[in-house]
This record gives sequence, C-alpha cells and structure tokens, in this order.
Amino acid sequence: MKDIFLSIVIPAYNEEQGIQHAVTEVAEIARQCTHRHEIIVIDDGSKDQTYENMCSLCLADNSVKVVKFSRNFGKEATLLAGLELATGDVVVTMDADLQHPPSLIPVLLQEWEKGYKVVHAVKSDRLTDSFATRLRAQVFNGLLKRLGGIEAANASDFKLLDRVAVDVLVQALSERGRFYRGLADWIGFKQAWVPFSVANRNAGVGKWSAFSLIGLAVTAIVSFTSAPLRIVTILGFCTLLFAFVVAVETLWSWFMGQSVSGFATIIITVLILGSFNMISLGIMGEYIAKIYGEIKARPMYIVESSHGIEGAESNNKRQERL
Repeated sequence: MKDIFLSIVIPAYNEEQGIQHAVTEVAEIARQCTHRHEIIVIDDGSKDQTYENMCSLCLADNSVKVVKFSRNFGKEATLLAGLELATGDVVVTMDADLQHPPSLIPVLLQEWEKGYKVVHAVKSDRLTDSFATRLRAQVFNGLLKRLGGIEAANASDFKLLDRVAVDVLVQALSERGRFYRGLADWIGFKQAWVPFSVANRNAGVGKWSAFSLIGLAVTAIVSFTSAPLRIVTILGFCTLLFAFVVAVETLWSWFMGQSVSGFATIIITVLILGSFNMISLGIMGEYIAKIYGEIKARPMYIVESSHGIEGAESNNKRQERL
C-alpha cells in the first residue's frame, strides 16, 4: 500500500474554524497509508478565511493543495473539480467537518486492494441527525430507489474511487446537473460498502439548508429517471375517471327527475383539473429546466485562485469546452 499515490478531495465552504485541524488529521492518516499522497481542498467561494487558512497550511505541508472558486457553485461542482485535479491512483472524497472519520480511510484502501473499484462509506446510524432529517432522508432515498433504481440509503459523499472510476466520472460523463452519490453507483464496476458512525462536527455548523436539500433531491430524481413524467399520464387518467363519474351521476339525476348538482360540482371539478394541470406543468418544467441548463453549456465552476496546483485556473477552459 505504501507504493500507491493517494489523492484526498475535501470540499469546504466557510470552514475557517476547523479546516486546518481537519486537514492536518487527514494528512496524518494519509502518511500512515502511503508515502505519496496529496490533499486537495476545494474552497467553494467561502466568505470567511477558509482559503487564507489553507494557504498557510500549504506552506507548511507541500502535499496540501487548495483551489478557490470565484463564487459558491455548490458541492457537486467542488467534487467534480477535485476529481478533475486529482492525479492519484486512487481518490478519496470526504467532508471537511470530520463527520467522515479519517480513520476509515485505511479500511477503504483495504477494500480497494481486494479489487473493488468503488468503495462507498455508508452511515450505520444517523444519531447526529434530527428526526425530521432522518425522515426526509428516508423519503428521498426511497423515491430515488423506486423511481431511478439507485441505492442511496444512508449514502454519503465519503467514497473511494479507483483511477478507472474517476476517469469515467470526469471524462465520460459530461452532464452538468450532477448527483455524485448516484453517479458513483450508476457507473457500475465492482463496488463495496463499508459502514461508519457519523461523528460530531469538528467545528462550525452545517451549511445545508432545507431549500438546498430539496434542490439536490430534485436534481437527483430528474437526472436518473423519467418516471415523474408518467405521473402526468396517470393524472390524465384520473381526470378522465373523475369526469366519467360526474357524467354518470349527472345523467342518473336527470333520468330520475332529480335536480342536477351544479355549483358545487363545477367548483370541485375546476379545482381538481387546475391542480392536476399545475402538477403536470411543474413536473414537465423541471425536466425542461434541466435541458435548458445543459444546453447553455456554462462551466460548472470558475477557479479564482489556487495554491500548490499548477494550471488550476486553466482548467476553466476545459470546462468551457465540455
């Protein structure tokens, strides 16, 4: 294991309080695993001193490298940038808050040595999450599995990828609306799963808002399945069935000489039809928005500055060509 070149990618956003400690701890584990390693921190347009703190750490340890985005492009963009810049035989992606325990890296490498190309670190428990967070994750993972066939239960961005898998994710997949956890499963290859307990944050607070999580969930579902579009067809049949029931009830009342229901029936019908139409337009709108985002072909990220990585800024040109 000492002969491999290990790359560790760490996305960071406003992590000035704990980033140096986290990277130092990860570096110590990396040195125990291999003589050759690099740690690439991707600063996702932080508004604090995350980048400056990392630059000072780079001066003390030349295996540590940092890239700063021109603004916040989101975690999926930071992961892609890290994979593009990583040059190791094997790449590990993990969070900057130490909730992904660095001590698990040797275990992931052991699975890789057995021939696995993708090794997923999965949460064995969610004790650090609130009930609402666990419920939200359960609903999302269930939908993604049933609609898209992607197993994401207790999944995380803590993964190990062989160079073959990295090259596929970077070179063969050109889509911009990415969901890293799903893509790592979708590409196939021989895969393994290693459980871990989520630790408490090293410092600071979580950066994911409910709105951001909903956006990620929509991206994941739209990226991996067209099943929601079938809901439009289902709603059409439901509308047809409802119309049939109303027609039968109206004709029956007319034949029996009873007064035909009027105002209430019309209002209910209009509300149901309006709801179905809005739901259908919303579903189709999500897919159209994804197509619109893809055809604009804007780069997924823009590098403002870097330390320890030659030509990181020129990678913007590569992104523009994709």
